Amino acid sequence: MTTITETIALLTSGAMDDCLSRLYACRGEALLPYRQRFLEAIEAFHKEFGDAQEIALFSAPGRTELGGNHTDHQGGHVLAGSVNLDIIAVAAVRTDGQIRLKSEGFGMDCITLDHLQPVKEEENTSASLLRGIAAKFTENGHPVTGFDAYTTSDVLRGSGLSSSAAFEVLVGNICNTFFAEGSVDAVQIAQIGQYAENVYFGKPCGLMDQMACSVGGVIGIDFKEAMPQITRADVDLTAEGYALCILDSGADHADLTGDYAAIPAEMKAVAHALGAEVLSQTSKEALLANLPAIRRSCGDRAVLRALHFFGDDARVPRETAALQNGDFSAFLEEVKASGRSSFMYLQNVSTYQSPAGQEVAVTIALCEQLLAGRGAVRVHGGGFAGTVQAFVPLDMLDAFRAAAEAVLGEGKCHVLRLRSAGGIHVTA
Repeated sequence: MTTITETIALLTSGAMDDCLSRLYACRGEALLPYRQRFLEAIEAFHKEFGDAQEIALFSAPGRTELGGNHTDHQGGHVLAGSVNLDIIAVAAVRTDGQIRLKSEGFGMDCITLDHLQPVKEEENTSASLLRGIAAKFTENGHPVTGFDAYTTSDVLRGSGLSSSAAFEVLVGNICNTFFAEGSVDAVQIAQIGQYAENVYFGKPCGLMDQMACSVGGVIGIDFKEAMPQITRADVDLTAEGYALCILDSGADHADLTGDYAAIPAEMKAVAHALGAEVLSQTSKEALLANLPAIRRSCGDRAVLRALHFFGDDARVPRETAALQNGDFSAFLEEVKASGRSSFMYLQNVSTYQSPAGQEVAVTIALCEQLLAGRGAVRVHGGGFAGTVQAFVPLDMLDAFRAAAEAVLGEGKCHVLRLRSAGGIHVTA
């Protein structure tokens, strides 16, 4: 850690540029806006909290799901990558048992650490995540004495890029640096974030989002065992001649809780009918051998969703291997197949609550027309509302973006870069 003056000098001199280039996948003058963003965050920290003896800088990325749609909650395989949109923090240690965190555009979260049990009134708030992460670090032998932090985020909310997981990983890295001497690894930080979200925030999420944000790079994750297995599959999209675009369909997320919850519930119903807890513990062959009985007991949509799981779960290792082997064309074919499976079998593209409004489906159709057989497109994340993912050849990127935004609206096509670093203490 360094003083505010020392940290500003390190940033302005370019001493931190090597670290910043890992976060934002660019170099040289392209780093200037990111450097300026940290400088402005330091100034905002100073205004909120005054002169701190020493400060530290942190970053945690958003993530994009590259393969495996709704497979993680069934103990399946997922391919995910961290992106150059992130949450950053300027933080300083406190010793009085208080955490004060101010996020740009939001009120101050203040908690005292003399009580580390879940607080019912804090559910669904960032304060609950602060308390839960501090509680787990303390329980694991790293007592948290408190900190001040100012954060700012460009992780798009409601985009499927996991802003909540990025926040959890950010706080986990602050606690790891200040109170655990950096001894907690990236997987453990992800698990602590999931624990806080499950137990303190009150959301029964899986572990994929936190893992992708915490570990960083492009990773294949196998969730079949209690300790997820990670396989690296980093790829340089620019070298392959493609850009990663996330398109905001403009669909409303309201009243979709039942649609999202039905997917794991129906998949688990099929698993239970086959004598398993989750689908990864059984097989497509077992499903097909018992298809008439499963249709009667679970319904046809559940059968289709189970078939999607078996297809996409087997698809992820092939996608991972294609990236490792430099066969990007094979990877794109698997992305297309995943998109078709999500649309036909998983059925998380349209809710059918209001047939006239099918924004995600129209966005996918628009992308397919614009790509004209090149690249690939699929639903992104949980589905039903939100975003679509497209791999766009660089030679048609400008025209693709302009045409997409002519329909969806200005600023609705986000061109992202994959970054190599996960949650990190930003240093020189």
